[in-house]
Amino acid sequence: MATATHAIRDGRSAMKVHDTSATSMAPEPAAGTRKPTVALALGAGGAKGLAHIGAIEEIVAQGFQITAIAGTSMGALIGGVYAMGKLDIYRDWVCTLAKLDVFKLLDWTFSGGGLIKGERIIGTMRELIGDICIEELPLAFTAVATDLDREREVWLTRGSLFDAVRASIAIPTVFRPHHLDGRRLVDGALLNPVPVTPLIRDPADYLFAVSMDGPAQIAPAVIDTSEPVDEGGVRQRVGEFFSRLLPHSEGKPREPGALDLLYQSMDLMQANLSRLRLAAYEPDLLIQLPRNMSTAYEFYRARELIERGREQAREALAGWSKSGTPLRPS
Repeated sequence: MATATHAIRDGRSAMKVHDTSATSMAPEPAAGTRKPTVALALGAGGAKGLAHIGAIEEIVAQGFQITAIAGTSMGALIGGVYAMGKLDIYRDWVCTLAKLDVFKLLDWTFSGGGLIKGERIIGTMRELIGDICIEELPLAFTAVATDLDREREVWLTRGSLFDAVRASIAIPTVFRPHHLDGRRLVDGALLNPVPVTPLIRDPADYLFAVSMDGPAQIAPAVIDTSEPVDEGGVRQRVGEFFSRLLPHSEGKPREPGALDLLYQSMDLMQANLSRLRLAAYEPDLLIQLPRNMSTAYEFYRARELIERGREQAREALAGWSKSGTPLRPS
């Protein structure tokens, strides 16, 4: 596996021209049938970000060719996996996860500035689909993270894909910060939850964005009627401890745990920041999903969330007119 060093660029700096040799590796449409190209911004959202899978599949199914991706947090993970050409492998795997499987992916810790190390999740991804240097991908890719010490947004465009993803998903207090090239990096959603800006100078015909920060939908209270898992002994006591952090219920409406309150608060702040950023840097098409369609850790609802993304993308594309949106200047 190649070990090229990351190129980290401040979000305030000018975009560099994408490597045309990498872009040329993307599959070319048959002569005379050129597909319209899309630069795609994928927003943050934890498990909600699984909707990106359905959105991507619908965009491609409707005849668009994705030539560049910028992703924040879960958007960086899904976008990176798609750029590797292994989205189907990841989709099939995540759709098999049950609640206990999700819990087993968490390597809890009480040091280093976060509750979860994050090594087990990234290790699982590397075992599942491998790793690659970003500059070797067949399309332009940017993972967005936040430099805590310099208080700046950074764009990761070189080096190990999953090092970049690990930095981008580092939700403060939940995951440990990721140290990369002497910088302490955390979740890019702190400054850029839907990363349109890295794509502004991309030569694609259109710029699409998928956001998990849409208006909340009113839904009835969820009653948890699932049977408790009998793990016994120490594991049971550990589970009881973490149930104070995670949301739980016993035949009653869900009561939020500490992490649930943290995620809900961050969702609210992120939604407001996202709205301001998208007003300043408006994409040609915005695909929005409600910010409360799931919690950040409900990966066991993968099939449902993927379909929500597909349906929302289909609806947005149906209401969007290419003729009313001029091609972006190259």
